[in-house]
Amino acid sequence: MLKQGFPKPIADLPEADIKFKGVRGWIAQGEDHQVVFFEIERLAEVPSHNHDTPQWGVVVEGKMELSIGDETRVYQNGDDYLIPAHTMHSARFLTFCRVVDFFGEKMRYKPKAR
Repeated sequence: MLKQGFPKPIADLPEADIKFKGVRGWIAQGEDHQVVFFEIERLAEVPSHNHDTPQWGVVVEGKMELSIGDETRVYQNGDDYLIPAHTMHSARFLTFCRVVDFFGEKMRYKPKAR
């Protein structure tokens, strides 16, 4: 599968300071929320964690295994998901992925220092 990457208007947004290996993201900052455009390398993993607010996302490209609470499912191009507040979740990326996530909190990620 061909890696598309996000277009320049998104790649020009502030890059998020993300500590997970193989995960990059660009922040569109709202008054009380963030939208993050993620590019994630194949085999990257995000360990189990939760947030105080809901998270909604959509897979733009690729295939990932996402566990939300006790349910694990494979998501791919066009699939969306909702992670309720305080729900444990984790992800494994089976291919290169582009994912867009909405976080119901203002500072889920801080911008990387330039």
